[in-house]
Amino acid sequence: MISQFFVLSQRGDNIVFRDYRGDVQKGTAEIFFRKVKFWKEDGQEEAPPVFNVDGVNYFHVKIVGLLFVATTRVNVSPSLVLELLQRIARVIKDYLGILNEDSIRKNFVLVYELLDEVMDFGYVQTTSTEMLKSYVFNEPIVVDATHLSPLGPAGLFMQGTKRMPGTAVTKSVVANEPGGRRREEIFVDIIEKISITFSSSGYILTSEIDGTIQMKSYLTGNPEIRLALNEDLSIGRDYRSSFGSGAVVLDDCNFHESVRLDNFDVDRTLTLVPPDGEFPVMNYRMTQEFKPPFRINALIEEAGALKAEVILKVYAEFPSSITANTIAVQMPLPKYTMRASFELEPGAVGQTTDFKQANKRLEWNLKKIVGGSEHTLRARLTFSQESHGNITKESGPVSMTFTIPMYNSSKLQVKYLQIAKKSGTYNPYRWVRYVTLSNSYVARM
Repeated sequence: MISQFFVLSQRGDNIVFRDYRGDVQKGTAEIFFRKVKFWKEDGQEEAPPVFNVDGVNYFHVKIVGLLFVATTRVNVSPSLVLELLQRIARVIKDYLGILNEDSIRKNFVLVYELLDEVMDFGYVQTTSTEMLKSYVFNEPIVVDATHLSPLGPAGLFMQGTKRMPGTAVTKSVVANEPGGRRREEIFVDIIEKISITFSSSGYILTSEIDGTIQMKSYLTGNPEIRLALNEDLSIGRDYRSSFGSGAVVLDDCNFHESVRLDNFDVDRTLTLVPPDGEFPVMNYRMTQEFKPPFRINALIEEAGALKAEVILKVYAEFPSSITANTIAVQMPLPKYTMRASFELEPGAVGQTTDFKQANKRLEWNLKKIVGGSEHTLRARLTFSQESHGNITKESGPVSMTFTIPMYNSSKLQVKYLQIAKKSGTYNPYRWVRYVTLSNSYVARM
C-alpha cells in the first residue's frame, strides 16, 4: 500500500526515511518539498494534502512544524493514508513524549524500530501504543520540555506566570521515573476548534464546533475508569426543542473503541479501560448557537482618489480571568494596493503589523488578549490607480486565528473521573484542561 514514508523539517531536511517497497524512485523527498514550497497551482497558496507528480501520489500532514509524508504509485484511499500519518505521529509522540525535530533526531533508532513494527512491506500492522510495547525494546532519550515552542503542549496551558499542572504530559509513556518508579497519572483535555462566519454588520451567519476529549494515560495495569459528562448533555438535533437554552446539545459524536456506553443514556458516564498513550475518548460536532469568544468588526472607507482607511476592531467576549494567546488577524486588500501604513492604540504592547506586498495582505499579530478587552488597528492604504472598482467588495474577508487555554465554547465538561482500582500511587488531577482553537474564523466585508 505505502511505498515510502519520510519526515521532513521546515527547512526540507530529511529527518526519517523508510522505503518499504522499492517501486518509487529515489529523491522523492526533494521533489515533494520543492513542489510544496513553491506551490502555485489552481490559485492556491498552499499545497493540498494529496497530489500527484509524475505518477507518484504524495500524501502529507503537517504536525508541530514537521511534514509527515507517504508516497505510493497505487490508488489508495486518501483519508486512510492521512489518518495513518496522524497515527504514526501520535505513536512516535507517545514513545518520545515530545514530538519535535530534536526528539526525533536523538531517538532515531527507536523511531525506526517503531516504523518497522507499524508497517511491513508498506502494509499497516498496528498503530496501538499498547500492542507495540511487546515488540519495541529501545528506551527513549528524554528531551527537555522547555525546548518546546510556545504553542507546544507545555506552553499551551500557560496562564500568565502560573503554569497549569501536569507538565509530565510531555513525557514518554514507556519511560520510568528516575529510580525505576512508574509514573501514575492520567490527563484529560477538551480541545475545541471553532468555525464562525460573521456578516458585514457583525451577525453570525454560520457557526460550528469540532471538539475532542483527549486522554493520555500513565496508569499501570490499565485500570477501568469512569468519566462523567454534563447531565444535561443531549445528542441529535431532535433534542433541541425539548431542552432548555442551558443544555449542551451536540449534533453527533463518536467514541474510542475502548469506551463502553452501558450507562451513558442514564447518567452520561463513559466507562473505559484506557490504553497506554494519547487517544481521543470522544469526538463531537456542535452547530447549535453559542457565544463566540471574539467579535470582529471591519470597516473600509475611501479617503481620497488614491487612498482608503481600514479600521479593524477585535472584541474579546470571554471572562477577564482568561487570556487568549498568539492571535493573528489577516485581511486581503485590493490588488492595486501599493502601500499600507499602520496606527495602533496608544500604549499597545506585544502587537505587530505588516503589509505583504506579494499577495496584498494586511497582517496584525497580537501576543495576547485579556478577556473583556477591545483592540483597534487603523491602516491607511495607498493605491496605484485612480479608477478602481468597489473597494469593499475587493477587500476581505477578515480571518483570525487564536488559542484560548482553559476555555471552551460548547460548555461541555468532565464532571469527575473515577478509577475503579484503588491504589495509593495513582495521582489523577482534579480538573480538566480546556483549550479553544480557531478552525475558521471569518468576518465578511
